[in-house]
Amino acid sequence: MSKYKVKPLVPKGLRTYSIHARKSKVDKNSFARVFTPDEKFSQFVDSIPDILAGKDFKELISLLKEAKRKKKSIIFAIGAHVIKVGLNPILIDLMERGWISALALNGAGIIHDFEIAIAGKTSEDVETQIKQGQFGMVKETGDMLNEAVKNGKIEDIGLGEAVGKMISNYDFPYKKQSLLFLAYQLNIPVTVHVAIGTDIIHFHPNVDGEALGKTSLTDFFLFCSIVEKLEGGGVFLNIGSAVILPEVFLKAVSFLRNQGKVLDHFSTAVFDFISHYRPYQNVVKRPLGSKGKGFYFIGHHEIMMPLLAASLKT
Repeated sequence: MSKYKVKPLVPKGLRTYSIHARKSKVDKNSFARVFTPDEKFSQFVDSIPDILAGKDFKELISLLKEAKRKKKSIIFAIGAHVIKVGLNPILIDLMERGWISALALNGAGIIHDFEIAIAGKTSEDVETQIKQGQFGMVKETGDMLNEAVKNGKIEDIGLGEAVGKMISNYDFPYKKQSLLFLAYQLNIPVTVHVAIGTDIIHFHPNVDGEALGKTSLTDFFLFCSIVEKLEGGGVFLNIGSAVILPEVFLKAVSFLRNQGKVLDHFSTAVFDFISHYRPYQNVVKRPLGSKGKGFYFIGHHEIMMPLLAASLKT
């Protein structure tokens, strides 16, 4: 016998009711459906369960299709890792098919995209290179990107346009694999948002801080103009940027509302392989108006982006 003074309760007199009378959050109508190889991909998307992220994913696809139909902004803000894992062909195809109104990159984005254009490869082994004092020391990357930035300052254009123009002007063997080249050819705005000191080209001899600041600030206000066009059902996607692009987006929304611009009806989505504070707060939660919805999807970019792109083809 227990020595405790307190005794366990017993379930005597428990009040119960039938499961048939209870409201349930999951029922058989929302279950996954088995997909067979002879079906179309659109049927695969439909087969995803209408529960949690599956339901959200199908809703986002619907919102993107509606935004495209209404010619509202669809902005892809991408971290450099998205380029590094080989997704340029997927994004280029989306641009060519009219699914991307504008691209926003951080400073590393132009580095990896340029290296793909000139050499067909990118992403050095940082752990090895930094021990040898060789990390970030590629001559072509430092020389040509800094020169493009300085030319952008002279021509009074943004950093993204300046690099896209530079890549277009050279006969690089792999430039058709470049986001900036294709965007420049298709007249799709690319904005680049730089934090000084975060990119390897910032310590090369021909770096020009004034040019970096001027061209990136030009891109910020161009980005604001693009964000303004989200109103009425546009969609902003933050893919793989944990800090810079979510912060830039939040500041653009604040600036526009201060200027009296209406930003009440748009949706946002984050794709990343882990959950981050700033993307959730600054993209999914804080900026939304009374209409629209925010989504957060966890998964590797090299899987999630092809899935997203293929779903938009259905």
